[in-house]
Amino acid sequence: MSVLAANSQILYPEIYQQQLWNNGSCLPLFSPKNSGFSGPGWSDRKWKKKTLRRRDCRVEALWPDLSRPTSIEMEPINDCDQLDQILAAAQHLSHPILIDWMAAWCRKCIYLKPKLEKLAAEFHTKGIKFYYVDVNNVPQALVKRGNISKMPTIQLWKDGEMKEEVIGGHKAWLVTEEVRQMIQKFV
Repeated sequence: MSVLAANSQILYPEIYQQQLWNNGSCLPLFSPKNSGFSGPGWSDRKWKKKTLRRRDCRVEALWPDLSRPTSIEMEPINDCDQLDQILAAAQHLSHPILIDWMAAWCRKCIYLKPKLEKLAAEFHTKGIKFYYVDVNNVPQALVKRGNISKMPTIQLWKDGEMKEEVIGGHKAWLVTEEVRQMIQKFV
C-alpha cells in the first residue's frame, strides 16, 4: 500500500525529529537505514563509510521569518475620487504607487494578482503601496484616465502622474521581474 502526501514530514516524522540537528550541524533528513530500505546498495556498512560534510544550515530554512509578511493584499480603487485621494497622499509622502488594472474574467490577471501581492510584501518597507482596479466594476472615466487598452496592465504612478507601465500579456514570472525592475527605477 502506498500513501501520497504533499509533505514528507507527515509520513516520516521520526526521521525529521531525530536527524534534524546533531551538535549544531545539519544532517541529511533522510537516511537509508532509518527508512526501511534494504538491499546490497543500502547496507549499514556502506552507509557508515560515507562521510558527511558539515554544512552551514540557516535556521531560516526551517522556520520562516514571521516578522515580515509574505504577501500583502492589494487595496481596490473604485472611482476617480478615490484615485485622486490616493495620488494626493502618495505625492505628499513622495512615494510611488503601483496600480494593477485587471478584469475578473481575465485568466492572466487572476494568476498575476497573488504574485503582485508577494511583490507588495517585498517592497512594503520602502513605502510603495499596491492597488488594483477591476475595470468591469468601476466607471469608464476611471479606465480612460488610466489609458487602459489591454489587461493586465501594471502602472507605476509618482507625483500624481503615470511614469511607467508593464502590459502583462506574457508569462507571470516575466511580468513580475519587469515590475520589480520598474519599481527599482523609481525607489
